[in-house]
Amino acid sequence: MQKLEDSLLQEQSVTLWVKREDLLHPHISGNKWRKLKYNLQEAKQQGYDTLLTFGGAYSNHIAATAAAGREYGFNTIGIIRGEEHLPLNPTLSFATSCGMQLHYISREKYRLKNEPDFLEELQRQFGKVYLLPEGGTNLLAVKGCTEIVQDIPLEYDYICCAAGTGGTLAGIVASLEGEKQVLGFPALKGGEFLQQEVEELVIAYGGQSYSNWQLITDYHFGGYAKIKPELIAFMEQFKQQHYIPLEPVYTGKMFYGLFDLIRKGYFKRGSTIVAVHTGGLQGNVGFKERLGVQV
Repeated sequence: MQKLEDSLLQEQSVTLWVKREDLLHPHISGNKWRKLKYNLQEAKQQGYDTLLTFGGAYSNHIAATAAAGREYGFNTIGIIRGEEHLPLNPTLSFATSCGMQLHYISREKYRLKNEPDFLEELQRQFGKVYLLPEGGTNLLAVKGCTEIVQDIPLEYDYICCAAGTGGTLAGIVASLEGEKQVLGFPALKGGEFLQQEVEELVIAYGGQSYSNWQLITDYHFGGYAKIKPELIAFMEQFKQQHYIPLEPVYTGKMFYGLFDLIRKGYFKRGSTIVAVHTGGLQGNVGFKERLGVQV
């Protein structure tokens, strides 16, 4: 837990702690470590020796699954959205260095990734594989993410995290059982759809829904992996001041949004906020290469 010191926080009488999940592991970082934990245990218990999962060319989940496979003795297969581009980008290069086999499929076919017929086809093609969904989100992932909350050794009023597939947010909501206020910051444009996704995951996990959480959908900067100069400037200044690196897809947007809400007086004076740093910093090298942006 890292406490931030900032003149804005003093002005608004708000205390802000960062839960540094990015420091959990050098390669299986943040929420990916949480999501994979019980899935790997289950795969081992059921006698699987191969993990198969899905992701885009810069996916944190692909990189983390490849690293986890190497570390815990699983073969790994990555089904990658889109065409192969050589040389491989830093994310896919790292994945192959961990022994992951990459298989590319068209974007049209990739949309079938949750369809039973397509999953059966993959099982026929690759044999006995343990299937991990895109982003790693399933009920075992939600279980792992409930432990984020259990690791916070202080009193607080709000907890915030970035949201992609909604698994991390669902784990936090399920774990708190209606206590505190939970804010999720979707990285996708039109992130309102996550309301239903998260609700369904929370109910499937614990059999109950809660009303102490909401989505803050105003800070996607144009959509998934889209950036603007003010986001990059904020991230640079944040790193300089607090010595915490961010990435522009998830955590950069979440912290930008959080500071903007604090500036606007969203939080009651005297409030204590915990912001979860969900990792994903491996993508920064690829961002620099792709867009010429130093992050």
